[in-house]
Amino acid sequence: MHFQRLGIHSIPNVRDYLIIIAGMAVYAIGFTAFILPHEIVIGGMAGFSTLVYFASGGLLPVAVTMYATNILMLVCWYKSLGRQFVVGTVFGATILSAIIGLIEGYFTSHPPLVSDPTMSVLMGSVVCGIGIGLYYSHKGSAGGTDIVAAIFEKKLNISIGRTMMIIDVAIVTCSFFLPFDGDMDARIQSRVQTIIYGWTSIVIYSLVANYMVNADKQTIQFFILSPKWEDIADRIAHECGRGVTSFDGKGLWTGENRTMLVVWCRQYDADHIYSIVQRIDESAYIIQSKAKSVYGNGFDRLHTKSRKVKK
Repeated sequence: MHFQRLGIHSIPNVRDYLIIIAGMAVYAIGFTAFILPHEIVIGGMAGFSTLVYFASGGLLPVAVTMYATNILMLVCWYKSLGRQFVVGTVFGATILSAIIGLIEGYFTSHPPLVSDPTMSVLMGSVVCGIGIGLYYSHKGSAGGTDIVAAIFEKKLNISIGRTMMIIDVAIVTCSFFLPFDGDMDARIQSRVQTIIYGWTSIVIYSLVANYMVNADKQTIQFFILSPKWEDIADRIAHECGRGVTSFDGKGLWTGENRTMLVVWCRQYDADHIYSIVQRIDESAYIIQSKAKSVYGNGFDRLHTKSRKVKK
């Protein structure tokens, strides 16, 4: 997943903690109710713990492996990760492991809620993505591959998104070597199918989570052309709190001098800006487009890291 790990940089409040718990409950249900019963391995610590669960013949529950591995990694890399990240991750890992531990026994001992594996994986992946999006967007972290990715970013200057994708794909691929009753041809036919399900799940829950985390934070660019541009600019600045830039231009067909406004804002400001323009000048020209990245006051902070030059 490529969205920013908000939990590393800021401290959640009480409302954030409640939504983090809700998000982890949603993720736990999506994973244990729809994916685990079909013996499909997905990415992250849940996937790694699933490998251990099936490799041990069900002796080591998923929740136990998740929690023990998370705590072990945090202890080993405490100094590198920092106290704030560790405390937040311990909270998240504890909540998620506890919820999965409470419900995994029921779903692994009963027939799957959705018998068709394709529909079950699709449903589970969407639900997991919603859960991930909820707790990440409110500064939560469940640990797992987040910890490894954070270490790789600090030590080797490798991006978190790239590291997590490599780890997730590798975890799913390792499911090929789980115990299997049958010859190699049967193993290939069975395991390749479940591996594809696992990879598909990674893509789906990553897209859903990314959308939830970044939807309202998408930067929008407006070009507004109106003879009442001064009133529009004043209302946008005072009602939306967004800066407005004006450019002088000339219409080649009419030969008239015109002023165009440029506004950068978040997605949640867009409807308000449309309303302002409509109230002042219904015949105004408005062009809206997505801006890939806007850095500066009121938007994202620009983070750069110097690359080590090999001599």
